Amino acid sequence: MNPLTIREFAASFQKSRILLSGFELDIFTHINKEGTLSQQVAKKLNLDEHACDRLMNALAALGFLVKKDGLFYNTEDGFRFLSKKSANYIGGLMHTNHLWNTWSHLTEVVKTGKPAHPEKVNESGDGWTFAFIHAMHDRAKKQAPQQISDIDLSGVKKLLDVGGGSGAYSMQFVARKPEIEATVFDLENVIPITEQFIEKEGFKGRIKTCTGDYKTDQLPGGFDLVFLSAIIHSNPFETNQKLIKKCYKSLNRGGRIILMDWIMNNERTEPVTGAVFAINMLVGTDGGDCFTEKEVSEMLGVAGFKNISKLDLEAGLSQMMAERV
Repeated sequence: MNPLTIREFAASFQKSRILLSGFELDIFTHINKEGTLSQQVAKKLNLDEHACDRLMNALAALGFLVKKDGLFYNTEDGFRFLSKKSANYIGGLMHTNHLWNTWSHLTEVVKTGKPAHPEKVNESGDGWTFAFIHAMHDRAKKQAPQQISDIDLSGVKKLLDVGGGSGAYSMQFVARKPEIEATVFDLENVIPITEQFIEKEGFKGRIKTCTGDYKTDQLPGGFDLVFLSAIIHSNPFETNQKLIKKCYKSLNRGGRIILMDWIMNNERTEPVTGAVFAINMLVGTDGGDCFTEKEVSEMLGVAGFKNISKLDLEAGLSQMMAERV
């Protein structure tokens, strides 16, 4: 590492901000196949003409747009993923834009130990929630087939997907074993979004939903498998301990729990993705963290689970599994 690479690393946010602003302003949707002037985009979106032109020039320089004879065109991938006119539009990218607002306060968060303006996040409304669920669905839909492929589903008739969001993992479980009765448990403002995704992906009538708050409500019972993907990192240790005890009660004897998350080494430096994501929890949640294998094992053991094991997956994720004997 040298001064040049350090400077380049420190300035890498600039390219990200250019893309995110282009996406937030919906510039890609307002570019025609025949080419569009930046002044036309500025007028449609009520933007400053000079500033819009410079942003679009930068998007072209970075390869997200093409500029020829003063006209701007979407690239093939730019249209496919960044325009609302495309069926492959990655609307979940707006969540990354929302994260910008919390990460920008990291220095103050480290000084105070308090998350960045949590009241604004909590009051951000349905748009923020949909963007978050959409982002999680985009990721889970791609990763779920590989991530659950080694899970033994023999004897599993009923599955509870706690904090299941879009239901992407429930969909994959049902795809693997159609006779499984899967239930997604999530918040009142999330379940309507869950049901939209279930219908969109062709699983209507095959996956149930249940409304509740796992922090304050009991979980439904009678399940053979309880699955929690990317849940425990959102909560403090004590909240997770209470949640895992609820999971224990919701399982039949012989049932299993699977926690999928970033499970850290004792130094909390590996996996790298987990160490970075712990900062995301620091700025965006009240007590969320990426926990070590020892800590997760303690949560499971205190709840009464036995036969605790860990399976490492790709991208730094792991699964912690245990049984109610």
